[in-house]
Amino acid sequence: MDIELVDVERAPLGLLRVTIDRPEGVRIEDCEQVSKQLSRVFEVENIDYKRLEVGSPGTDRPLKQLADFIRFANERVEIKLREAVGNRKVFVGLLRVPAGASTDSAEPPVFSLEVEAQGGEAGQVLSFTFGDVDRAKLDPILDFKGKKR
Repeated sequence: MDIELVDVERAPLGLLRVTIDRPEGVRIEDCEQVSKQLSRVFEVENIDYKRLEVGSPGTDRPLKQLADFIRFANERVEIKLREAVGNRKVFVGLLRVPAGASTDSAEPPVFSLEVEAQGGEAGQVLSFTFGDVDRAKLDPILDFKGKKR
């Protein structure tokens, strides 16, 4: 089906939330197809849930795997590091991936983040590995202003 499982979450009141993605974006038909397939599997496997919700990760898609970081190279992201750097853990900027980075290499790639300038502070370049990251997500700038006529 060329659909990637992004996240599975058990929410209150028996809700089972499944988040999916595809390289060209999730369509409503994809959600419907995955929902039907999972409903059948859960029935056979006797998985207890009251309601199933299948959806896309949205514009602020979480980056949970090493492959996500490689896939979204040169995109604007927000990362929270496990250890503070200069009294900060949360950084926003452009994700840079080293050439030839892959999920197969024995040595984990060292990513860099071109951090945006903040409050009179000059921008910086932050280097980190996937293991240094507590959580990460895409952080696009959305422009809702239409063309002026």
